[in-house]
Amino acid sequence: MLDAFSRAVVSADSKGATIGSAELSSLRKYVADANKRIDATLAITQNVSCIAADAISGMVCENTGLTQPGGHCYPTRRMAACLRDGEIILRYVSYALFAGDPSVLDDRCINGLKETYIALGVPLSNAIRAIEIMKIATVAIMTETNSGRKMFEGINSGSGAECKDIASEAASYFDRVIDALN
Repeated sequence: MLDAFSRAVVSADSKGATIGSAELSSLRKYVADANKRIDATLAITQNVSCIAADAISGMVCENTGLTQPGGHCYPTRRMAACLRDGEIILRYVSYALFAGDPSVLDDRCINGLKETYIALGVPLSNAIRAIEIMKIATVAIMTETNSGRKMFEGINSGSGAECKDIASEAASYFDRVIDALN
């Protein structure tokens, strides 16, 4: 995993050039958004269990047969595996968001995920739906469009309304996971 600075250096080095003005401008934005990025990552990590549990519950509510004998979330160990996987995906999204680089998400989470789910008999449509719900919940928490909870009150970034770009970046990371499963 590379942070924004390392990525700029490695990219310039591979071209045999110096870091250009476009890269420096990008790094300035990264630094300017640092507190927002930290607070948005904090929003995920403080709510990881709730986000994952709500997403899996929502997916199960839409497919009531999943918790019945023969369903893919029956017995409880399968439900626990769903919750664990949701939390793992959220963890890697938070790593990518903090670093401003999706490579850790690609390398450690997405690579082989579809094949693993297929081998385990996990319905991909259910996994995708749970990830969609996690994306919606995460963006709502970051932008404070959820049920009025003020996540960013009293911390450096100001308000969730100021974190829309970071929330959009987080949404793109969820989209990467969904695309990998399609």
